[in-house]
Amino acid sequence: MSNFWARTITGLSMVFVLLAAMAISYWLLAGLFFVITIFGLWEFYSLLTTETIRPQRIYGTIGGALLYLIITSMFWFELPVTTNNQPFIPVLIAIPLLFFPFVLEIYRKQPQPLINIAITITGFLYIALPLALLNLMNGEDVVRFWQFPVILAGFFILTWFYDTGAYLYGKQFGKHKFFERISPKKTWEGTIAGVIVALLTAVGLHYLAPEISLADWLAIALLIILFGTFGDLAESLFKRSLSIKDSGSILPGHGGILDRFDTILISVPFVFLYLVLRNLI
Repeated sequence: MSNFWARTITGLSMVFVLLAAMAISYWLLAGLFFVITIFGLWEFYSLLTTETIRPQRIYGTIGGALLYLIITSMFWFELPVTTNNQPFIPVLIAIPLLFFPFVLEIYRKQPQPLINIAITITGFLYIALPLALLNLMNGEDVVRFWQFPVILAGFFILTWFYDTGAYLYGKQFGKHKFFERISPKKTWEGTIAGVIVALLTAVGLHYLAPEISLADWLAIALLIILFGTFGDLAESLFKRSLSIKDSGSILPGHGGILDRFDTILISVPFVFLYLVLRNLI
């Protein structure tokens, strides 16, 4: 099977699973993101492990998964940060998670302790936090179209259409390199095509869900375009620095979890911040 068809089948399968989970149950979707978090963390730490650099893979994966669960549960249940003027227990658990790597590294006797600590904590911020924030776009009071949470579904649809438009057009007609030093295959033609497709998709989403203004849909699309592109380039930078093609092999045609979700991981925090400031979630 060619890489194109493997990529297409895998991509469509993931779209189906994600949309089905989104329509069926909040907890099913949260569980799916939880599994992706675990695989993504393990892949990230494995990717950056070398003979001299040894991030805390086991603790990082467990700690990142706990951080994901804490953020998801606190916002879904609207748990307080404090109770009776005392910090709420989940908050007390979440804070030390970011500092235990310093303690654990003391006993590991590794040649690059600061790099090990930095990579371990980066996994929390780069993977666990963004995936947890996705659940916050799927609250009980968000606008829905049929059974789908409009903003969360729209976020993924805009991302998919942007990526697909850029990939297909760039593959066929791309000539001028966009950022050759980091991503040799990305072209200006493909990027511009992706931008146009994403903006047109934002217009279409407004007609499907007019409760969200056109200006907001366009703003969300622009944030995805800008920071999603940075996310793609950042992951390409990781792989290029390690002289590897893919971050993993779990997804046929795509590579690893990070290869498939690179656009999302960097764009989620910025889109989430916009939604909060606009009182859309």
